Amino acid sequence: MSTTDDARQAWKEWRERRHEKVSAPYGPLALTATHWLADHPDGRLPGIPGHWTPAPSGGAVLLTAAEEDGLRLDGEPRPLAGQALLGADGTPATARVALGDRRLLVMRREGLWAVRDFDPRSAGRRAFAGIDAFGYDARWVREGRFRPYDRGTRTVAVENADGKERGLSVAGELSFTLGGESHVLQAGAEGDGSLWVVFADATSGVSSYRFRFLYPSAPDGEGRVVVDFNRALLPPCAFADHFICPFPPAGNGLPVAVEAGERFALTR
Repeated sequence: MSTTDDARQAWKEWRERRHEKVSAPYGPLALTATHWLADHPDGRLPGIPGHWTPAPSGGAVLLTAAEEDGLRLDGEPRPLAGQALLGADGTPATARVALGDRRLLVMRREGLWAVRDFDPRSAGRRAFAGIDAFGYDARWVREGRFRPYDRGTRTVAVENADGKERGLSVAGELSFTLGGESHVLQAGAEGDGSLWVVFADATSGVSSYRFRFLYPSAPDGEGRVVVDFNRALLPPCAFADHFICPFPPAGNGLPVAVEAGERFALTR
């Protein structure tokens, strides 16, 4: 089998894993609501029992519930009757509070607390029929180079999917060539050293979603990194309206049509 065939097979397997992750019981399709506590000063969240307020210390959420509310904490068989301090959860599947099959994930963004409602029986999950993607093409695998900023990460203001402007952390510039032309994208850095890019291109909003994410592996000691647009991802907000995905920062719009990677979420 040739190197290209190996890469194509690896891409197919990656696509299968991606489909499984998106369609999982508590994947992005299961998100039905995001409730910001600041929007509900009385502590009552739509469709969710209990009383949810920021704790006086500011470092947690104070949940007050009665047994008849049916909120279970930390997998306990009996519903919570009293109060609990909740920090930010990691993933929906490990969220501390459950309501039947639903998982109520506590999150914190820019100093504000919110509760996300993940329901494995959501309409979005029931309607999901897969992810449409461009076919694999080795021409979209490019060697790039990452140059971190001299003074560490920067924060740039970008619009988010909910219409609000927020800060996006970027750690440096990722450069590569396409069609003989040089391009540079601002990239963030994950905890393991891998990169994260929000970008748009000439297909965005036409033959693919309005913007996409890319997660190149960590650069080597000389800053070299493989940029594989075949693995460009749809952002979470392409699957559920309640995500607040960041739009691409200024300069992260490529003038070429990147006909690679995921295009749209399909429904039945």
